[in-house]
Amino acid sequence: MEKELAFSNLNCKKEKICKTIFITLSVMLLFSSNIIAQEEEMEKEAIAEDSYSPFSISAHLKNMHTWHGFVVHSGAVIATSLEYNSKNEKFTFGFWGGASFSTTDVKHINTGENESAYYKEVSIYTKYRFSKKFFIEAVSHNNYTGVQERGDKLEYWSYDKTQGYNFVDLNFGYNITPNTLLYFATIVGGGSGDYEIQENGDLENSWTHYFEVNSKVWQNENSSLSLFAGGAWSFITDKTFYTEGAGNIINVGATFNKQFSVFKHNVPVDVTLMWNPEQERTVVQLDVTLF
Repeated sequence: MEKELAFSNLNCKKEKICKTIFITLSVMLLFSSNIIAQEEEMEKEAIAEDSYSPFSISAHLKNMHTWHGFVVHSGAVIATSLEYNSKNEKFTFGFWGGASFSTTDVKHINTGENESAYYKEVSIYTKYRFSKKFFIEAVSHNNYTGVQERGDKLEYWSYDKTQGYNFVDLNFGYNITPNTLLYFATIVGGGSGDYEIQENGDLENSWTHYFEVNSKVWQNENSSLSLFAGGAWSFITDKTFYTEGAGNIINVGATFNKQFSVFKHNVPVDVTLMWNPEQERTVVQLDVTLF
């Protein structure tokens, strides 16, 4: 009987020791895992801190430059950008510039003769992303192609609506799905010829609105196809910046994107088929991202 009792007491002591060891090991493992998790998080933050670059540049080579159903320049252009992005990736501020390799004809305001001018543009833009779905954007378009060639004085910060090369639009974008974007833009207060001459000679701003739906309908590992359709209208005047009448569909088409490998670097190439029903114009734009 005494042996059985002693054996039972020994088992109880062993069980208590085992429980104590188990609890101690569990606490140590939990404590260690927390330390490891904290160290991994600190390491990720350090890597993110080291990899964060507030400034970036880009360059595109294009056979022509189109925008919202317009052919801005029909010849080859080089487009570049310099921008700042906040660390949380919500705020962007940048400059976009375009220059052509070929000239276009502009009419001199005094002689009436055609003069050759290269396409030149330096626009300013800013964007704020409230979420992954919704953003707001403002762009000051400064296309001063042929301003001096036609006999005007070049003033980069001039927004005189009759001078015809500066205007501002305010834009909103919302992704209703990861692959479908709704884009709404408004040219603020006219500008760049976006006005209507009244009977008394006053100039009434049209406040042109533009709405576009862009949706990616197919993709694989290195290619994708997107479809888009856009239209413009004005609630105020009988014309808009984009159209001859108060409103019309002006931008319909598709963009095919493919990633090419060149010397172990990915080079994105976009081919856009664009149709403007009002102008009865169809073009194919090639856009190669150099970096």
